[in-house]
Amino acid sequence: MRALVWDGTAARVIDRDPPSITAGMAVVEVRCAGICNTDLEITKGYMGFRGTLGHEFVGEVVDGPAAWRGRRVVGEINFACGRCSTCARGLGRHGRPPTVLGIAGADGALAERVAVPVANLHAVDDRVDDEEAVFTEPLAAAFAILEQVRVAPGTSALVFGDGKLGLLIAQVLHQAGARVLAVGKHEEKLALLRAQGIATELFRPVAPVDTGAVPPQGAWAGEPAELVVEATGTAEGFTRAVRATRPRGTLVLKSTVAGLSSVHLADLVVHEITVVGSRCGLFDPALRALEGRTVDVRSLVSARLPLERAEEALRAAAAPGALKVLVTR
Repeated sequence: MRALVWDGTAARVIDRDPPSITAGMAVVEVRCAGICNTDLEITKGYMGFRGTLGHEFVGEVVDGPAAWRGRRVVGEINFACGRCSTCARGLGRHGRPPTVLGIAGADGALAERVAVPVANLHAVDDRVDDEEAVFTEPLAAAFAILEQVRVAPGTSALVFGDGKLGLLIAQVLHQAGARVLAVGKHEEKLALLRAQGIATELFRPVAPVDTGAVPPQGAWAGEPAELVVEATGTAEGFTRAVRATRPRGTLVLKSTVAGLSSVHLADLVVHEITVVGSRCGLFDPALRALEGRTVDVRSLVSARLPLERAEEALRAAAAPGALKVLVTR
């Protein structure tokens, strides 16, 4: 079968043996897969992964338990062992060592077929087409914030980053009743949110003040917020987000980057800021949102390419201003 494989030096479409499965696993024939910023970071050294890339997919079960065969599905990306104390607490997504589809220890979905634990599968309603269903995993990551942080109606929320995830997060928080201001660098992306009644602002670094003092690079000039979400996908975004968080506010970190951040902990201590790392989320809220059309994902698709052109798709996803690039069968 064909698969987009990262070997530590380059990502290439090559022929690989199709996945074989053991008890508790299923093989899914991939109909559509999405390229995520995490895939791009892997090619910069993130997680030290080698193998087939990709963790956002929708497809049809072709091997595994009879009850699942022929069903159209999406799949959670963390392979829980089901035996450790972490799994016993319902946190199988945090297993050690981690096994994560296309990210750590398991080949991913930018391939003709992918092997996934049956426990990770979710059937997709007929009302949701493939190009919508492929957003289930990143949309679940946006909904994870509501699992971790109380968002009351009227909560002031800043979302930094107008990439795919940032745009989804802004929509989810808006639907939850927060007063959202989405901050990004691309007018055409922010316009997608304004069409839904979400306030936006183009990011402009603070200018030097009259004293000649130069503010920290990328500092935020606007009003601090109760809730700040950092989703720029950049190492330098953390400092900006800290300075944009109100005293005793909450800062949610969504970016996963290969590079290191320079962290000044004093600001967190002095302003008593709660920092929340946020990664994967439950699929059920995301699937309900897709079924009910309460979140717009279709406008986030910027390109579609077949699997044989997946190398080109990866480059397209890395281009400045790109949104979701899909790889189809």
